[in-house]
Parts: sequence; structure tokens; C-alpha cells
Amino acid sequence: MAETLGSLCDKLTVVKLKVWHNSDPVRLESLSIQETRLQNEINEFVDGAVTGRISPDDLTFASNKIYNEKGNAIAEIDGTIGDVFSKLAEVNCKLWHEQEKVYEFEKVPAESKDRVVKSLALLNLERTKCIDLIDKKFYAKVCDKVLGMNTCSEFSNP
Repeated sequence: MAETLGSLCDKLTVVKLKVWHNSDPVRLESLSIQETRLQNEINEFVDGAVTGRISPDDLTFASNKIYNEKGNAIAEIDGTIGDVFSKLAEVNCKLWHEQEKVYEFEKVPAESKDRVVKSLALLNLERTKCIDLIDKKFYAKVCDKVLGMNTCSEFSNP
């Protein structure tokens, strides 16, 4: 997968979750290095986008999720890039804790197993929606504020 601002933000929230849930000094040191690298990569990506080193075509990488929308509705997500990044962090926290149940799935009561699986599916859809929305909003900002266009019509529209 090509890296985008959304995918980098996603990775950073996961690293922060790993830090939060860890006490091993060796792993924490490795995670600290990963965090710094991701922060630098985010800064370089944004700088590359606003200076034109990264083409607007490369600012998005749509997930193109294919799933049955009936019965799998997720809430609308909107707001600024910061708002959506915050929502992504929240969703990843929920996803982390729901995934923890799967590691000991045999301990989940039979009547709750379907709910856990469904919750994981919906949270993953919501996560993907946040990543795509961060990318679309960043694309629009770069086109509008940096390139001075209302849209990047001469580029592929995400």
C-alpha cells in the first residue's frame, strides 16, 4: 500500500497504543524509534505535498472496501483533518480492546461471539473510512491552499 497521510496517522496511533499497553524496556525503546520515524515521515509527507514534491495524485490511496452495506452501517464522520485524526485514534483504541477479546475467544460467552465479530468488522470499516477521509481532506487542502485551485481537476480526483 502506498503511504498517505491517513495511513501514516493510522500507524502512529497504533504505535502509541502499543506504548500505552507495554512495559518491556526493549520494546518501548523500539516503539520510541518507530514513533520518531513516523513523526518524521508525516512531516516529510506534508512538506512534500505543500512544496509540490509529491503529486496530488499520490496524496490518496482509496481503500475501495467491498462489503454488503446493508446491516453494516457506520456513523458519518466529518470535521477537520484534526477532528478525523482524533476519531481515528478513538476507533483504533476501541478496535484494540475488541481485538483483545479474540486472542482468548474461547473465553467469550457463546451468546457474545457474534457481537464481537460484528464489532470488529464495523470498527475496521470505520477505521478505513477515517483514513480515506484524512486523505481526501488533505488532498482538498493541498489543491485549494497550496496549488490555488478549487479542485485538482487536472489530477485524478479521489
